[in-house]
Amino acid sequence: MTRSNAKGMSVLISGFDFRDWLLANDPALSRLRMAVRVTLAIVIAFLILLAIHMVIVPLPMAAFGLGIVLSIEGGVAVRDKGSTPQLVTRLFGCLVSLAVVALAAVLEDYRFASDFVFLVVIFFASLARVFGPRGFAIGMFAFSSYFIGAYFRPNLSELPLLAIGPVISALVGHVVRAVLLGDNWRKDLLRSLESVRGRINQILFKLRMIAADGMVEESERHELRQLEERLKDAVMMAESFIPRPRGGVFDAASDPAAEFAVGLFDAHLAAESAIVLSIQSPPPVALVDAVVESDDKALAAYEAALEGLEERPHTETAWALINLGKARSELSRVIALGQASGFAGIAGSVVADAPPKIDFSLANPVVRSTLQITLAATIAMIGGLALSRDRWFWAVLTSFLVFTNTNSRGDTAIKALQRSLGTAFGIAIGLGLATLLSAHLVLAVAVCVVCIFLAFYFLQTSYATMTFFISIVLCLVYGMTGVLTLELLGLRIEETLIGAVAGAGVSFFLFPSRTRGALDEALKNWFDALEGLLVAARNGKPNTELVMQSQKLEAAYRAVTVAARPFGSFWSVVTRPGHIRQTLAIFLGITYWARLLARSHVHAEAGELQHAFGEDIEQIKMAAGRGSDCFFVERKAAKSVPRHLPVSREGSKLAVEMIGSLLARLYP
Repeated sequence: MTRSNAKGMSVLISGFDFRDWLLANDPALSRLRMAVRVTLAIVIAFLILLAIHMVIVPLPMAAFGLGIVLSIEGGVAVRDKGSTPQLVTRLFGCLVSLAVVALAAVLEDYRFASDFVFLVVIFFASLARVFGPRGFAIGMFAFSSYFIGAYFRPNLSELPLLAIGPVISALVGHVVRAVLLGDNWRKDLLRSLESVRGRINQILFKLRMIAADGMVEESERHELRQLEERLKDAVMMAESFIPRPRGGVFDAASDPAAEFAVGLFDAHLAAESAIVLSIQSPPPVALVDAVVESDDKALAAYEAALEGLEERPHTETAWALINLGKARSELSRVIALGQASGFAGIAGSVVADAPPKIDFSLANPVVRSTLQITLAATIAMIGGLALSRDRWFWAVLTSFLVFTNTNSRGDTAIKALQRSLGTAFGIAIGLGLATLLSAHLVLAVAVCVVCIFLAFYFLQTSYATMTFFISIVLCLVYGMTGVLTLELLGLRIEETLIGAVAGAGVSFFLFPSRTRGALDEALKNWFDALEGLLVAARNGKPNTELVMQSQKLEAAYRAVTVAARPFGSFWSVVTRPGHIRQTLAIFLGITYWARLLARSHVHAEAGELQHAFGEDIEQIKMAAGRGSDCFFVERKAAKSVPRHLPVSREGSKLAVEMIGSLLARLYP
């Protein structure tokens, strides 16, 4: 290997340190920060409560339970923008918590009344989501607090001491969120940009290997697609941290943030084009090295040599690598600027969400979900009570939680299955750990803290993994308190299964939100975004507006993939995951060409492309009217096309042509 090549490889390999790996899986470290926040809030709140218990006044167990559970809800459920609104939500949550715990204490001697009131609390806690993020958080505080009150059965005389738990959790949570680990969009933007650059470096590393081999294996195609997906995640994360004006469209002439948004868009498009073209025709090794080393002289020589050459596969690939080199250099310049000035030229602001529309009719999915949750909790309560008068709460908890963040009955069924599997495997591992650590209290506590951190680190990516680690924690806690038995763990699994079956069953039979219906809605939004982009391009709108439209299309595509996920799940016996992926690939291709159109379109071409735009828009209207039928249409495997994908010339015209061609493949 030459000195130049070795230098290029070292530049790429230097990016594969632990921080880069972390950013690859967690752009802007948002998951890490949330996990640390929740873990730190739990630990600090518990230590303060323990100190009060040992030094000032003995506290009932329910105070510890409230402090821990509400620390979790404060870190996960409180989603207001800005520290002051977050504190207000926490304080309201404290008041509601004390009210429902007092209610549970008053009804302690009237168990059937207490059980009925628990269902009433579940109903109003679910209905509170109508009021938006604050209603959602306060509802979770209410449900969790009544759960703790009914589980620990405190006396009414203990209420003043019980209040210490919610108050400590609220204050500690606020300090952790606002002071110790506060949100800083400038730092988040910088980290996410570094993550984007790291993903581009990984792509270049892979392209370097392909260039050296001179051919592309199927496994390498798959790896490149995975790298592009990771890049897409990092780009979307970075875009979310760029302050935007109301309406989301930048004024390119006066808003410096527009330069960053468009530059980020260019980097994503350049990397994606380099992948597509390199798969068709691998690039020269020396050109990849020049891009890696940011060798402007060598890149200029390549560019001069390509000028005037006929567009052939190898020249198109070379142009794509040159464009990627320019975009990468610009990205590095922006990162250096952010490191030096903290993006001082961009005015950051917290734009409050629009107030939610208050709608208590059955047309509102939140209201329908409230009835589903309440019925599922009722069934779970009956089934749980049949098994145990003391441990039925786990069934109700599961039935309540499987409806969180789901938008169809397929989603609910998947979440119920994930919770059941996570609980079973977590208890199996937790039982072994609890046995091994029974004589090592400090080590057991340390393992609990690590598992809590891991549970909330994986919360946003794998509900089953989160449940797995939480189940381990519960086993360890049972072991430390001396109540761990095989019978108890078996009952825990049985109660979880009852709650999961109740939740999934109700989602299928009461106000069922068909998985296909959710997919239809996601597709409607995608088609609307695509039509909006094409209409804007046909009308000669500026590229900044087209880029914003393209980003809306990208977000809509992500929603389509989420809505289609249940059709390709392993539990489904009536669909073929490969067929679903084939259809999603068509939507992905259209989204890619729409991005290329948004960046390459010029106003002068609008008149020449009127007919092509019109044909594409007509195809959109036709396809949109059929909803998700395209996922169930038989189509032959796509044949390879001899024409390649030029990115240096006629990008706009080719993009319109390719969008039309791919739309036609939805219904061959």
